[in-house]
Amino acid sequence: MPQHAKPAATATQIHPLLAGRWSSRSFDVEHRLADDNLIALLEAARWAPSAGNSQPARFLVGRRGDETFAAIAASLADFNAAWAPDASALIVAVAETTAPSGGDNHWASYDVGQSVAHLTIEAEHRNLVTHQMGGFDADALATSLGIPDGYKPLTVIAVGRRDLAHRLPDLLAERERAARSRKPLAEVAFSTWGQSIADDEPARRAS
Repeated sequence: MPQHAKPAATATQIHPLLAGRWSSRSFDVEHRLADDNLIALLEAARWAPSAGNSQPARFLVGRRGDETFAAIAASLADFNAAWAPDASALIVAVAETTAPSGGDNHWASYDVGQSVAHLTIEAEHRNLVTHQMGGFDADALATSLGIPDGYKPLTVIAVGRRDLAHRLPDLLAERERAARSRKPLAEVAFSTWGQSIADDEPARRAS
């Protein structure tokens, strides 16, 4: 198992790419994102499910050293600005908020989320890591990158190769090493609201 691995403690076995994915903050500053890897991440995002095939997801890509990367990094909140500029690329996920009919696209954010989820798993498959951020100035980013009205930046995604935690400031290094956790399945999956599917399982087996 790789020294950076923190596999999820799942209730049952799931695909290793899903169990192994976690949001690192320690990136290798020497790593460069190859063109074929970048295109594969964006292709995975492009082929995610989309309500009515409206495809509202757009992506603005900056690679470390270029102007787009610098503009994205400048928009980050202080906490994220402490580590994210070490990533090989920063990608802004943007939602087209107007539906083809001209009204609001109520599913735009959901669809963009699915696109980014696909991107993260393709990254994991290619031995890359991702970290999604909500801490950024969306208005400043829209201005600096020329994002037009009707489009909303939703998240910034850091992409690169994971590095050792000791490169980070102490607080971030501690978070990097911490065990992963999630709410138990009994608190999030119900047969009727508040009735865990786990509570129903003995009755289903007996029927």
